[in-house]
Amino acid sequence: MRQRIACALLFAAAARAQAPAPPAEAPVLQNTGKPMVIEYSCTEEDIQAAGLNCTLDDPCPVYLELAAVEAVGNRVFVAGNIHSSSTTLYSVLLSSDDAGKTWHEPRERIRSAGLDGIQFVDFENGWISGAVLHPLPHDPFFLITSDGGQTWRYHPISTEPNYGSIQQFWFNSRSSGSMVIDRGRGSENGRYELYETSNAGESWSLKQGSDQPIRMKRAGTANADWRVRADAASKSFHVERHTGERWHSIAAFSVSIGSCKPPEAPPAPAEPGEATAPRKSPSEER
Repeated sequence: MRQRIACALLFAAAARAQAPAPPAEAPVLQNTGKPMVIEYSCTEEDIQAAGLNCTLDDPCPVYLELAAVEAVGNRVFVAGNIHSSSTTLYSVLLSSDDAGKTWHEPRERIRSAGLDGIQFVDFENGWISGAVLHPLPHDPFFLITSDGGQTWRYHPISTEPNYGSIQQFWFNSRSSGSMVIDRGRGSENGRYELYETSNAGESWSLKQGSDQPIRMKRAGTANADWRVRADAASKSFHVERHTGERWHSIAAFSVSIGSCKPPEAPPAPAEPGEATAPRKSPSEER
C-alpha cells in the first residue's frame, strides 16, 4: 500500500512538473553589457508547491543558476534552474538568435525541475537533459528539438514515476544515443543504469546496471569553445566563448532575480456603524 501511495505521489509530482510558470511568454532581454535579470514573479502557488516558509518580514530570496551552454551557428542556448536557498522552483532555458545580443525563453519553465546538459548533432536536432529535483531527483526527461531550437518538446524517459537523474548522455547521430541514469540509491539493476536509443530518444533500452559508475563507450565531449562561468564580483553567470587564446563574455545573467513572500492581507472591513473620518477637501488639506 505504501509503495502504491508513493508511486501515486510521484506521478502527481510529474504531472505538476509539466505546468508552465506564468507568464507563458517571457519578454525579450536586451544585452546592454550589464548582467541581465530574467523575469520571475513568485506566486502563492509557487510558495506552497515548494514548501517555502516565507513571510512579509522575511521573504525568501530567489536565484538563477546556469549549468550548460551550447551554440549552433549564431544561436546560443543556456540552461539551468530557478531556485530558493532550499529548493528548486523551475527549470529555465534561454536562447539567443543573434549571438547574444537579445535573449528569450523558447520553452515554458517546468515546475520543480532543472536542466543540466545540452547537445546538438547538427543544425536542427538537439536534446536537453533534465529532471524534477524536488524533493528528490526523479522523473528524468529530455527536451527535444528538430527545428534548430525554435521549439522544444517535453519527453519523459519513462511513463512510470521513477527516482533518478540523467548523469550523462550523448547522441552519435540524429537517431542513436546513450545515457546513464543515476538512481541515487540502490535498485534491482544497481544504482547506475546504461540505456541506448535508436529512435532519437523516443524510447530507451536498458543495456547495463551496476552499483559502480558506468562510463559510456561511445561518448563525445562538450563544446570546448563555450562555457558558463560564475563571476563572484558581479554576482552573475557569464556565457563565454573561446576565441584565439582568450575567453570573451557574450552575455551575463544576474544570480539574484527576486524573492518569494505571501500576499499582503487586505485591510479589515469596518464594523457596522463604525464611523469613518470624513475626507478632507483639497482646500482643507492645504
